[in-house]
This record gives sequence, structure tokens and C-alpha cells, in this order.
Amino acid sequence: MDEDRQDLRKRILASRDRLSVHDRHEKSNSIMHNFWSLPEIRQWSTLFLYVNFRSEIETLELIKRCLNRGIRVAVPLVDAEAVRMIPLLIKDPEQDLVPGYYDIPEPDPMKTTQVDAGEIDAAVIPGSVFDIYGGRLGYGGGYYDRFLLNDAPRAKRIGFAFEMQVVEKVPVEPHDQPLDILITEKRIVNMSNARKESPNA
Repeated sequence: MDEDRQDLRKRILASRDRLSVHDRHEKSNSIMHNFWSLPEIRQWSTLFLYVNFRSEIETLELIKRCLNRGIRVAVPLVDAEAVRMIPLLIKDPEQDLVPGYYDIPEPDPMKTTQVDAGEIDAAVIPGSVFDIYGGRLGYGGGYYDRFLLNDAPRAKRIGFAFEMQVVEKVPVEPHDQPLDILITEKRIVNMSNARKESPNA
């Protein structure tokens, strides 16, 4: 891999930022459609979901639909001092979310309650760059990697990505936590199968 992590992240995020609002919305809808086709959903009662920010895949409608179906939704609250994320259950995104870390929408701790991270069945993870072998680059803070490793190790790890964020191979480091499933607007990739074909396997 000739391109280092920082340059790769910048290049892919710049491409993502160039997507039109219309294209981002349409592609996000296709990703949500693919998400709801996962057979595992029937066994999940608590999901950990990010709230989209800037050019990320849109998740607010997914959050609302989960809540309407009786699925508990936990959203991350960033504790920058402790360098960790706290999962807080929300009931109404329009009432329970406020601008937080870097103005990213976060749960209002006065209106929400913390859930034991061990109860999370699946975590939907944002990122900048992905591959089909479970590799993922976040935004450089390592918050999701630490959360998955230390707080919610049993949760199914799902990456949401636009197809243009998927590269042949992400240059991962030992602390990077691998995904179990990657969902784009065009496909669903189950990593347990894809890892067997990884060039570094």
C-alpha cells in the first residue's frame, strides 16, 4: 500500500464530501434497505447507532424506524477527557439529541439513560475508509476501536459505507478493530467469508 493512512483518509473523505445531497440521500436509503435485509435483525433488541454528521451516511430515519419497531437505540456520548464513548438510550431523536463533541449530535445526558454496553447486540460504525476484509479507518480518534474492544466486545460490528469509500485493502494497525459486516448501497459483505480470501490472511 503506497498511500499512508492519513493521506488515504483525506482523499476518500474529500471524495465523499463531493457527493451531492441528493446522491447521498439516495445511496443512504439503499444502505438502509440492505441493512433491514439482514436476517440477524430479528434477534437484536439493542443497537448502538451513530448519528450522521456532515457527509456521512444518513442514519436518523434508521434510528426512528428502530424505535418504532421496539428496538432499543443507544447513541454514543463522547467523554473527551476520558477518551471514551458512553452509550445512552434515546427515545426521540428530535428531543434527545444536542450538539456535542465537534458539534456532532449526541444524546443529552439530562434526558437519556446509560445502557450497559454488554447488552448491545450490534454496533453500526461510521468511518472514512473500508475494505471487504473487515478493515476500517475511522477519523483518527480511536473512540470506536476502544469502545468495541473494551466495552462491547460481543456486539456484531457493522460498517456503513458508500461504495466509493471501499478500497482494495485498508492499511490497518494492531489496535484497529475489524468489522463483521460491511454494508454499502450495492452490497452486503459478510467478513467471515471475505477474510478467508484476504490477501493478508
